[in-house]
Amino acid sequence: MISRISLFLIISYLAISCTTQNPAEVVITDTNIIDVETGEIAEGKTIEIRDGKIAEIHNSDNAIDGENIIDGSGKYVIPGLWDMHVHFRGGDSLITENKNLLDLFIANGVTTVRDAGGDITPAILEWEKQIENGELLGPQIFTSGPKLDGSDPSWAGSIELTSVDQVSAAFDSLESLKVDYVKLYDSTIPADVYLAAVKEAEKRGLKVTGHMPFTVDFNEAVEAGLDATEHMYYVLKGSSSQEEKITEAVRQGEYGFWAALTEVIETYDEQTAQKTYEQMAGSGTAVVPTLHIGKVLAQLNEEDHSGDKYLDYIGEGIKETYQGRLQAAKSQSQEATQRRRNLRKLFVDMIPDIHNAGVNILAGSDSGPYNSFVYPGISLHKELQELETAGLTPLEALQTSVINGPEFFGVSDEYGKVRPNYVADLLLLNGNPLDDIENTEDIHTVIVEGEPIINDDESTSLLEKVVKR
Repeated sequence: MISRISLFLIISYLAISCTTQNPAEVVITDTNIIDVETGEIAEGKTIEIRDGKIAEIHNSDNAIDGENIIDGSGKYVIPGLWDMHVHFRGGDSLITENKNLLDLFIANGVTTVRDAGGDITPAILEWEKQIENGELLGPQIFTSGPKLDGSDPSWAGSIELTSVDQVSAAFDSLESLKVDYVKLYDSTIPADVYLAAVKEAEKRGLKVTGHMPFTVDFNEAVEAGLDATEHMYYVLKGSSSQEEKITEAVRQGEYGFWAALTEVIETYDEQTAQKTYEQMAGSGTAVVPTLHIGKVLAQLNEEDHSGDKYLDYIGEGIKETYQGRLQAAKSQSQEATQRRRNLRKLFVDMIPDIHNAGVNILAGSDSGPYNSFVYPGISLHKELQELETAGLTPLEALQTSVINGPEFFGVSDEYGKVRPNYVADLLLLNGNPLDDIENTEDIHTVIVEGEPIINDDESTSLLEKVVKR
């Protein structure tokens, strides 16, 4: 017969055995953790990662057992970056080249992207599954699937809508694909159809973002439930004291896009702009400024990109798509070039007031085929730098990616923080990005759902290591 003492010892042993955890799969020791919400830095911390999530964070006082121990001393940990505007497109012949771009995101610490519409949706949905199952290295992808536009749309693969009664069926099609949100385009879509689509998304509980035809007043789109506006053109339109008059002139065929835009610029009014920003903030309408691509395109006829190191990682087919914008820039007049530069300056000048009004800014690069020399991954870092140049602090610039991205898709309880139970998408940086936003480019280790890619060899860049993996 087992004595009470023996029984107690057996039970105690079993209890200890059940509660003892296996060694962490990844441990980052003696590091500095940046809270991107507050800007506070927790020094001398150890992070334990298990099953793709942050398991524990504690002081680096005790010896830690782990399968992969990374010395984080003198380094800084932030959550993985989110690029909230990218493209995968170009047709079936470019599927493989688009797939190869996934490496560039990871090598630059971009662990989540928002695909803003294209013509290779089945491939993207397959990549999503492979990434989720650990069969493919790549960022988490939120995709819109095909864009919604009018007849004879500008972009291949778009769903054509010419009347309001077609909207419901289009949304049925998108929902059957299990898209993450809806993307609207503005090349030919009628105003009533555009607004009906925004309202349909609202009714179905889907996020909806987009360009906007100039036949729509911006405040109408915001009131209808537009969740985010792509680029700055449409916020600018809503900042015109004569928007209603300009909108009507476009509807009557008196103005094309560029003529209307010229009128918008000339009638830009700070008081009207402030009311528009406040309306956006109150309605929860975010903006994706894409300032970096604006800079690249504004300088396209003067800058020589033939020596860009990232061209070595871009497929020949995608490089060919760069020629469209490049040739157009070379052939445009000096007046048109100056107009683009003036427009970009106005966009940049608007950023501080938009931010101060409480509008959520989403960092997006607009990288991908057809967008010349705006390279996946690295261009998100350039976007953060442009936002800082526009007037945001390094912390505020980081928040547009790390905090606002997860919040937009309602997953801020899993992403955007270095805390226990959050997904272990992390960057270990060699320098403090709060001191210099360019330090986001100086990456020692990228961790993707708990899997580390370490740059501990000075002779090989992290980019080369990921691509050769």
